[in-house]
Amino acid sequence: MKLERLEVETDGRIARVWLTRPEVRNAFDGLMVTELRKVIDELGADEALRVIVLGGRGKVFSAGADLEWMKAVADFGHEDNVRDARALAELFLSISRSPKPVVARVQGAALGGGAGLVAACDIAVAALGTCFGFTEVRLGLVPSVISPYGIGRIGESAARELFLTGERFDAEKALEMGLVRAAVPEADLDAAVDGRVGELLLAGPRAIAEAKALLREVSGRRAEDVQGDTVKRIASIRASEEGQEGLRAFLEKRKPRWIE
Repeated sequence: MKLERLEVETDGRIARVWLTRPEVRNAFDGLMVTELRKVIDELGADEALRVIVLGGRGKVFSAGADLEWMKAVADFGHEDNVRDARALAELFLSISRSPKPVVARVQGAALGGGAGLVAACDIAVAALGTCFGFTEVRLGLVPSVISPYGIGRIGESAARELFLTGERFDAEKALEMGLVRAAVPEADLDAAVDGRVGELLLAGPRAIAEAKALLREVSGRRAEDVQGDTVKRIASIRASEEGQEGLRAFLEKRKPRWIE
């Protein structure tokens, strides 16, 4: 697939996906949504890859929806609006459910759907000075398809304020609320991202995929309701080739085979 809105770089076990519309602050349109979902799905299925890093070229991670796209959407009928919204929702779901961990490299701004992209990723690292916002209500809209990820990150209390006011907030507040996991000087952003990637590469690839699935299953549910599932999951992975290798490596005081 020829990409018009993205650039993909692969370096061994790491894939870096770049939004490449800096002239419009990496705002996304229907084509970017389509391309990004396809790329995330393809990278997730590539057994040679271990980690995906999502970033934006230029000064801004993503300012949300493209103005020209929004003008076109304004003329959509109900069915077209449903189809368009479903495509966006499926993109966020693909990122969230990718068997590969997705790390967001965030700078400049992450607004509206851009903040949704950050929330859908597994780990986000932001440069100090980055501006965040769930700004949809200021356009007379709602942060609908990104809401499960935004609420999952910052909690209902913060979401009640930020979803309803649409106010913008800085990287320090994003860190405090849990939207990002680190906020560093922009000069240190790549090093901080690489540090997170390095930590992820120490873990078993199947274990990461299973841990992501476990989070989806367990989050928000009572321990007694998920006990049967959690017991089966740990028993299964203990008996797996990766689980056995990890245990042997620990007992033999050596690195497991997945660490090169």
